[in-house]
Amino acid sequence: MERIFVSSCLLGALVRYDGGAKTLDSHLLEKWRAEGRLVPLCPEVTAGLPTPRPAAELEPGARADEVLTGQGRIYDKDGHDMTAAFVRGADLALQTAQKAQCRFALLTDGSPSCGSSYVYRGHFDGTRQPGEGVVAARLRRAGVAVFGQDQIGDLARALDIAENTPV
Repeated sequence: MERIFVSSCLLGALVRYDGGAKTLDSHLLEKWRAEGRLVPLCPEVTAGLPTPRPAAELEPGARADEVLTGQGRIYDKDGHDMTAAFVRGADLALQTAQKAQCRFALLTDGSPSCGSSYVYRGHFDGTRQPGEGVVAARLRRAGVAVFGQDQIGDLARALDIAENTPV
């Protein structure tokens, strides 16, 4: 049975920067939870960041892979450099996913950690731009297939293919 690494805020955990959750109401998620497939984690909280905490974004123009190699930064809205905590969270997320043998991940889009198709542009003005967060980047580079919460149907199809394709 394939395991799925999942952003814990999608399961209702109150771990987001604003102290809330981003609960995903999905019969698929409930089915996978009942089957014991889910490996939930909030990389930011696991890295030691508090809840609530100031919003954080990749610096303008930076990409997640640049942050992971020390060439880009993540700042909170108060101007504090949060890069080390976010990179630590990405490393812990990868360790958790590998330990549980997750080949798939369901992450919260928009986050500087978990964004899989978009992040915010770094000006704290609510403007999105294509890109990924540091956790999504770290997992993808390790061979984990990453999906955003709006791609849960695509994840279900990928799981079906993985589990029904002869080895």
